[in-house]
Amino acid sequence: MPACIQCGEYTKFNGGLCPACFSKKNTSSETLIEEDDPEIPPKSGLPEDQKRYRYNMIKGRIAETLIQELFLSLNYNVFRFGMENTIPGIIELLRGVRSDVSDDIRRMPDFVMQNPTTKEVYFIEVKFRKSGTFQLKDLPKNYPYSNAYIVLVSKKHIKCITVPELQQGKEITPESRNYLGSRKEFDLDKEVIIEFCNFATQFFEKV
Repeated sequence: MPACIQCGEYTKFNGGLCPACFSKKNTSSETLIEEDDPEIPPKSGLPEDQKRYRYNMIKGRIAETLIQELFLSLNYNVFRFGMENTIPGIIELLRGVRSDVSDDIRRMPDFVMQNPTTKEVYFIEVKFRKSGTFQLKDLPKNYPYSNAYIVLVSKKHIKCITVPELQQGKEITPESRNYLGSRKEFDLDKEVIIEFCNFATQFFEKV
């Protein structure tokens, strides 16, 4: 009587396998092929830290564009001044680099704005905060641009505070009334700012 070459059970052919052993052999082979098959692509997608970094960068860029377009619509001369604009590509090269020079480059404000009437120029640093809060501790340590204005974009408001005001203990909170439209030095149209606040609400609604 033909016997299975592995377990000795009955089989139809001499030198063959019984149904049970044949099934086990196929399952084992399929598993081996699935694990070692070079045609199967490796796991793809961004690592979690990269994903978070890119996500936050996109949010920041949207906030910057909102403020840029707001001032342009009010006839301001707007010049991008941040590190990625002044030195293209530097943002990637400086990842993980720590030195006085690299820190100063990172701290460069995002814009230089010129008032079309008075011709005064201002350093503008744009931030997005879901919480609607900005305090002195949120500025980089030893921030060198003491004459800069911090424009904070949140899901509901656009507010503004100066570096000296932060150093005096003032801050931006959801309840504070330091709205961008209240800065007399800019002399901005409050209705235009409200329209851009509505844009911010649309863009950041699900953030």
